[in-house]
Order: sequence, then C-alpha cells, then structure tokens
Amino acid sequence: MLNHYSKLIFIDLETTGPNPLCDRITEIGMVEVSAAGVQRWTTLVNPEMPIPPFIQQLTGINDDMVRHAPTIDTVRDELVRRLGDGLFIAHNARFDYGFLRHAFKRFGMHLHCEVLCTVKLSRKLFPNEIKHSLDALVERHKLAAHTRHRALADADLLWQFWRKLEATLPAEMLLDSIQELLHRPNLPAHLDPDLLHDLPDGPGVYVFYGEHDVPLHVGKAAHLRQRILSHFHTDHPSYKDMHLARQVRRLEWHETAGDVGAQLLHAQLSKGLQPVHDCGQHRETELCSWQLLPDASGALRPVLVYARDVDFCRAQGLHGLFTSREKARAALHALAEQHGLCLAMLGLAHRPRAGEPCVASRAQRCMQECVDKGRPDRQQERLLQALSSIRIQSWPYGGPVAIVEAGADGRRDMHVVDHWGSLGTVHEEHDVQQLLLEAAARPDFDLDNYKILSRALKLGKVEVRPLHSSQAARVAR
Repeated sequence: MLNHYSKLIFIDLETTGPNPLCDRITEIGMVEVSAAGVQRWTTLVNPEMPIPPFIQQLTGINDDMVRHAPTIDTVRDELVRRLGDGLFIAHNARFDYGFLRHAFKRFGMHLHCEVLCTVKLSRKLFPNEIKHSLDALVERHKLAAHTRHRALADADLLWQFWRKLEATLPAEMLLDSIQELLHRPNLPAHLDPDLLHDLPDGPGVYVFYGEHDVPLHVGKAAHLRQRILSHFHTDHPSYKDMHLARQVRRLEWHETAGDVGAQLLHAQLSKGLQPVHDCGQHRETELCSWQLLPDASGALRPVLVYARDVDFCRAQGLHGLFTSREKARAALHALAEQHGLCLAMLGLAHRPRAGEPCVASRAQRCMQECVDKGRPDRQQERLLQALSSIRIQSWPYGGPVAIVEAGADGRRDMHVVDHWGSLGTVHEEHDVQQLLLEAAARPDFDLDNYKILSRALKLGKVEVRPLHSSQAARVAR
C-alpha cells in the first residue's frame, strides 16, 4: 500500500461521548508507517468540558489528566502535518474521522483524507465471522493487547492487525479488498463531497431534490449511507437510475430508530412531497372495502363502502382495502369463483327469475345458494369463510398506544397510534402527553399506515405500550 500512499496512519481517538456535535476529543493516538519507518505519536486533549464518570471508568482518562493538556485548536497544525498525504485507517473510521472533521469545522477548516475502516475491511475479508469489534480482532488474530481504550494502544492494535493481514493473505486479495472499500461513488458536482462522511449508517428516510428544489425521489433504507451512495455508483442498473443521479442538486436525510419509523416517515413524505420520479406510487385514490351488513332478511351481505363515508379506523366487518370499485369487485368475484359462492347473492350478477338458479350454477361454478332456502346458516358460513382471507384486522387495543423502537445508537422513537391512525412520533415521554393533547379526535385512515402498523404488530418485533386512561381520554374527546 505504500506504493499508493506516502504513509499509512493508524489512528484512534478517545472522546467524552459518542456524538461529535456535542462531545469532544480527550486523546489522540497515531501509528504512522512510511518508508522512513514506524513513528508513534499521542497526546491528551483538553475537551474544555467535564468527562462523564462512565467514560472516565472506561478509558481511565479523568478531568485532572486533561486539565492542563493542549486543546484541539492548539494541536491542529500538528494534526494537519501528520495526516497530510496519508491513508487514514481507523476501527469504525466514521467515528474517529467524524470527530476530527467536526473539530476542524469549529475553527473554520476542512479536513480531507482518504479513509479506510478496519471494521469493514475485516467483514470483507472474513465474511463468515460474526464479530468484528476490536476485542474480537484481538482474540481472533492473537494481537498483543497490553491495554484497551487508550488511543495509542488501540491504534497500535490496528497496526498489528494490518501486519497479520499482510503476512497471512495473498497481497492481491488484500489490495483488491482495500481498493474496493476506498472506491468513491461519482457524486454530482453540485453535492458537497463531505456528505460522504456525514451520512449515517442506520435506518431512515432520504430525499433527493433537483433544480429549484423540486423533490425528485423519496427513499427509505435500513442502512442510509449504503443506500444513498448506491445511487451514485457508475454502474447504474437502468437509465432511470442514471437520469435521477444526474438531476440531484441537494439531498437530506432523516434518521429513525428502526424500520417501522422509516416506513411511516417514508409514506408521510412521499404523500406530502409528491416526488417527480415516484409519481404514481402515492397518487390520490378512492379507498373502499367490502363491509358485511344485514339485508332485509337479516342475512349478512357484502356492501361496498368508501373511506370518505365510513370511518375505516373504527368500522367493523371490513374485508379488503381497494383503491377502486373495479378492483374491489374483481377481488370479490375471484373469491366467489374460488369458493363456489353465488354471484347473484353477492350482487355481482343478476338472477334470471326469482327462484331460478343463477347463470353461474348452470356452468357448475355456483353451489346454487341462490335457490337453496333450506340452509341459510350454511350459506352464511361459507361466505364468512371465503371473506376471512381478506378480513381487515380490528384495532386490538382499547385506545391509543405507543409503539416503541430502540435504535443501536441509543435513539428511541415512540410512534403514537390510535385505531390504525398515526398521531405522530416523539422521542421523550413528556412529548407523548403533548402529542395526545394536540391530536385530532379521529385521525384519518391511511392505507399505507395500516399495512405498516398491522404488519409490525403481527410480527411482534416492537414494544407496544398502551397509554393509560387519562391519556386515552384526551384522544377520545
């Protein structure tokens, strides 16, 4: 690799916490490898803020140790000199590089380095292994760990890991893997290259904007960074993808704790923004459903009802959600043929004369329920059985609930829902109360929200917290 870079820089940082926007660096450690040999450099850094007790216990770095240490501003020139023309190598590199980038931004400078993550390198080279933490690498590759969670010691472990790879793997395999990880997507000229380093890895929703800030595309992903960058690879799968990538002038993203939040937000933004490249996916529709209602004789019959007239959030006996009358009738017709139901009794065909079999029965596609007056219970039972496969799930709770998702980074989203109607998403307990106070008494039924929420509840992978009676009363007012 020294043929491609003047030096390799194995680097690790200790910080006051995980967030580069509000936390600060407390220690920097580097192992520089160049033609001149191996040099080690480390310094404590005064974060100009208290170090939390948990971090002190983890790293062994306390407030007294950094009180008279240089600030990050003091060592910035040294950092620029050491990082210049080198390959920045770190474990979970976006963490370390992100902290340095934000530190440089605070005093009006930009940091630009080629960055290689040893977590990703380990995953690529050893795909059958489950764990790729630094502790896992120490154990798996028999690295000499004299101490942990100090910057220089951890940077030295990365240098040891590198030497193990060079000693045990074919040189071409290692180089190809590194070059593939370093491959930079072809970003449009209008996008800031620094966005590559700001993109989060977790779930969420992203929006592409074109000329005059026109929304082009709304997407969701379990891994935002990976999905967004895939739009700008040179090997576009279709002309549409290539055309979209060329039109992007601005992008924004919204992180969520989990997949349910990403789906809910994606549906909301898609309907609100109506992006050009997604036209037709979320067009306005006339939502309807088959509702079982008693006829003059008291027997239940399917009647087509519309969301504009019936509150689908609370209505009982709904079967199927359709975007047009034609689709609803086609679905009921298919069920009737599958189960041998009488089309005339379902209102899908006319009976020639009273008491005579319908046309379908003559073709042996109907079990003559239209003339079978002796077993009305059997007719009803078979109708219910036929419709059971498309029955709309009733709201399983007595009132509103909070569907809680916890993210890997500690983020927590609480989706407040009542009778399939989404009232909104909050992050703190006290915000749930405020959301309920401001919520509409009857949230509108939304087809996308119903599908997302009913699927999430069926899978049982989210925490559901029923809201107590005083909270529910505010929504039901």
